[in-house]
This record gives sequence, structure tokens and C-alpha cells, in this order.
Amino acid sequence: MEKYFGENTPKLGFGLMRLPKLKNGNTDIEQTKKMVDMFMEAGLTYFDTAYVYDGGASEAAAKAALVERYPRESYTLATKLCAWMGAHDEESAKQQFYTSLERTGAGYFDYYLLHALQAGNYKLYEKYHIWDFVKELKEKGLIKHWGFSFHATPEILDEILTAHPDAEFVQLQLNYADWENPDVTARANYEVARKHGKSIVVMEPVKGGALANPPKDVLKVFKEADSSASPASWAIRYAASLEGIITVLSGMSNIEQMADNLSYMKDFRPLDTDEQNVIHKAQDIMGNINSIPCTACHYCTAGCPKKIAIPEIFAARNQQTVWGQLEKGRMMYGEAVKNGGRASDCIACGQCEGACPQQINVIERLEECSHNFDEQ
Repeated sequence: MEKYFGENTPKLGFGLMRLPKLKNGNTDIEQTKKMVDMFMEAGLTYFDTAYVYDGGASEAAAKAALVERYPRESYTLATKLCAWMGAHDEESAKQQFYTSLERTGAGYFDYYLLHALQAGNYKLYEKYHIWDFVKELKEKGLIKHWGFSFHATPEILDEILTAHPDAEFVQLQLNYADWENPDVTARANYEVARKHGKSIVVMEPVKGGALANPPKDVLKVFKEADSSASPASWAIRYAASLEGIITVLSGMSNIEQMADNLSYMKDFRPLDTDEQNVIHKAQDIMGNINSIPCTACHYCTAGCPKKIAIPEIFAARNQQTVWGQLEKGRMMYGEAVKNGGRASDCIACGQCEGACPQQINVIERLEECSHNFDEQ
């Protein structure tokens, strides 16, 4: 008997957002197949994709690497409907489900989510009657469980869960760096979800890969505690150790990342008290670093009129502020603006800020980058 929905689900999920790429930019299906095989052989079963990931290539990869190669009952597959991206009315929003079903060939989805609810878009899901739509899909057997992913304030989360108490789970960004971050409000959102009795799927446990390569002072703390443990292992085990977690999604991009994650999550052990204290030290250090909390989801770039590579520019700036590598940051900036706009080209239209799940003040941060790169 489960204490909460999803308690017995293996605590590592395979996020299909950042799959390995070939030199031509296409998904490396052969490497993805090997990663899926490693994951399945370890007894792990939860795969996560979305209609908007990589222009549909993520769902297509799920079909080629998973659905066509394994019995349907041997894994669980999650995907998402995005009413504010790739849709312009109720009909096109609902069509995303059927397109996802065709792309994946899965027959049904074990978990179906309303995607990336934020302050500027969550009412669209009401306007387009998507809440009723997913309930109808469940009644038809086309989805087994439904919920939503969320990037906003605890007040909005409480409003949504009060209005829709039958949502079975919530997907939240939870990691040790964002736990007390006032922009992400990870802890407060977690507490609201649990207050409503909702199980949680964790996204961005490694913060878009940033916590796999943390600042040197954080890395020192981890190495002193356990020289054999990777920085990513601390981040993922931290998230998986929280109460009420269904699984923790890791967007693995190569076989090496898969092997590392399986080394400590195949037989998951929650953090003990001493390890929690190590995390607290890391949190104290991270709280004093003025990094740009970008996870490189690229939602901001789709509608940028100046074609500014915002995540890559932010990564260049973080190279300077987090790592103190000024020259490398300049080189990264040069690469970032080769085929697009410079930070100084920003016209402050604001579309990026409306799309950003991290609630980053993108315009202000681009001004900072412009001052440090374009005016030097």
C-alpha cells in the first residue's frame, strides 16, 4: 500500500529534453538507444518528454529509442500540452495531444501534464478548457494520470490546486540552489503542493546542468565530504530525498551522464544527516554568488525579434561571475553572437521575460552583459 501516489516509482526519471546531438544538430538516436537500454536494465522506467521539446524531435526520439523497442507495459511515458507555445487557440492546443500520440506511437500516456504554468499563461488553460479536456482523455483511457508543471509563486499554485483538487501530481523545479531562491520559491511551492496532498515530480534537480559543475568553493565542500561522489549525485539525491516525490527527472545528454546517475540511483539511498549538513554548506555558498539562474531551456529565444542567443550569453557571463574566468567568458560570448544579435541589440520588448520559467529579469541581465561584453 502506497503512502502517497507514486511512492513506489523508481526515484530517477529520464528527461528527454536534452538528448545527445549529432554534428548536424539532429538527435543521436543510436546513443539515445544505448542510454535507454542502460536505464531500463537498471530497473528504471519513467521517461519524460513534451510536445514542444526540440520542435517535436524529443517525442520522435522516444518512439525510436523506447516505444518501438520495448513492450508498452515495461515503462511509463509522460508528455505535456503547452497552451502558450505552439498553440494559438483551443483547437490547436488540444491537437497537441493527438500529435504527441502520433509522434510517440505510445497508444496512451501514463502521465500527461499541462505544461509550464506561469503567471502570464495559466489562465489560458482555463480559457481553452484544457482541464476538462485531460479529464475526458483519462475517461477514454488515453492517459492514466494527469497533472501540471509549474513555474510561478506559491500563491498561484495554491489557487490552481484549490480550483483543481483532482490534479494527481505537480511537477516542480526543486534543487538545493533554488530552495530559498525568492525568484523560484522552490521550498514554498513544495510546501503548498504537499499541503494539498499532491505528489511531486522533480524537474531541474541539477539546474540545467549548472549543479553538475558548481562553483569551486561548492565543489571543495563536496569533495571533502566524499571524494568519489559527483556533484550531480549530491543534487539529484537531495531532491529524491524529499518526502512525497514520485521521481526526479534528469535530462541526460550522453552515456557518461547516464552511467554516473545510475551508479547512485539504481539503488537509491536518501541523504543522511551528515550529508544534509554538507548540502546546507553548499547552499550557504551558492546564496552569496550573483549568478544568472538560467537553465538553457531556450523558451526565451523562440520569439526574440533580434535572434539573441540569450542562454548562451548568460552562460558566458556566469563563466566570469561564478568561475572568475574573464577571458573564457569573452570567448564564449563571441561564439554566442556569431549567428545572432548581441546583448546590446535587445529592444526590451519583454517577450523573453514572459516565457522564462526562472522568472529572470532578462532585459536587466542583458544590459549587464552588454556593459561587460559590448562596451569593453
